[in-house]
Amino acid sequence: MKDIILKKFAEVFGDAEGAKAYFAPGRVNLIGEHTDYNGGHVFPCALTIGTYGAARKRTDNKLRFFSMNFGHLGVLESSLEELVPSGEAGWTNYPKGMIWAFGEKGMKVPCGMDLLLNGNIPNGSGLSSSASVEILTGHILRDFFDFKVSNQELALIGQYSENNFNKVNCGIMDQFAIAMGKENNAIFLDTADLSYEYAPIVLKGAKIVIACSNKKRGLGESKYNERRSECETALAELKQVTEINSLGDLDEETFEKVKSAIKDEVRVRRAKHAVYENRRTIHAVEALKANDVEEFGRLMNESHVSLRDDYEVTGIELDTLVEEAWKVEGVIGSRMTGAGFGGCTVSIVKDEAIDTFIETVGKAYKEKIGYAADFYVVEIGDGPRTL
Repeated sequence: MKDIILKKFAEVFGDAEGAKAYFAPGRVNLIGEHTDYNGGHVFPCALTIGTYGAARKRTDNKLRFFSMNFGHLGVLESSLEELVPSGEAGWTNYPKGMIWAFGEKGMKVPCGMDLLLNGNIPNGSGLSSSASVEILTGHILRDFFDFKVSNQELALIGQYSENNFNKVNCGIMDQFAIAMGKENNAIFLDTADLSYEYAPIVLKGAKIVIACSNKKRGLGESKYNERRSECETALAELKQVTEINSLGDLDEETFEKVKSAIKDEVRVRRAKHAVYENRRTIHAVEALKANDVEEFGRLMNESHVSLRDDYEVTGIELDTLVEEAWKVEGVIGSRMTGAGFGGCTVSIVKDEAIDTFIETVGKAYKEKIGYAADFYVVEIGDGPRTL
């Protein structure tokens, strides 16, 4: 891939002299959905698919961007004086947001750059193509200008950029999973205090399979911010009767005792998902440590039901993929992953069942939804790097 992007870079920008190649992964969350902004635990891993980039410094303040995924858009030009988000800027809002965020954190970028990207994460799939671009850009800036930034700080700058430049109220999980990725390990992260541990993923005779619904969604336009505010209101109501900082502070039993403080039945269900999903994630990691992959799979299934019924973020596409997956022998667990309303499902499937899984789920999905889903058998990889 390095040769491909450098060759394309030369084609687009005249030559590739002084250009370097980089990579940042995508991520999938195995369990712990919509818990990251509720002070709960998440369990994501970085993937070996992601975003490749080639970049070089300029001697002026110009920013020139080209994406091989959106080649029809051509070269999109901007400058260090124009670091403001706009609809016309499209995908370049993500690298521009990072340049802006570094400046806000006291690391002003001194010169422009030429940047070419080529991602092999499906766009709008919920595998964090936007966070991958952010972490990739941050890694390039760190490399170019010798900014003293750890991978964990890179994740926080990425979240800051997404929240304040792109105005998407995301939690820390996506950027953290991508920046801190470790081969063959998922990250058990407590989003309340950013304490984390790596947990080896040993699936003995099974693999992670991602099914992309191909239903496009944009986080900003989706009900994401609405769910977030429903949880914040529920938390404020619960604080009247119990001393907590976040929904993640509650266990199931305590929640059942105090939930009557929440004045709206919909908010009760939203909060219930946040509490129960956090506990499920803790139990799932314990199961994995005990080599109980079957229990891990059962908790994945339970997670999907909660996301469907209590949090209401699944929709017919994701429900079809998951419910068809559950019918296939050799599927250990399956659930939607990401923000929902489209995007992907993640399944753990026994090796001998993978072909059948892809064929039967794919066929049923196309019959019901009218267009095809795409399937990816994925490996767990490392964080950002220079190629």
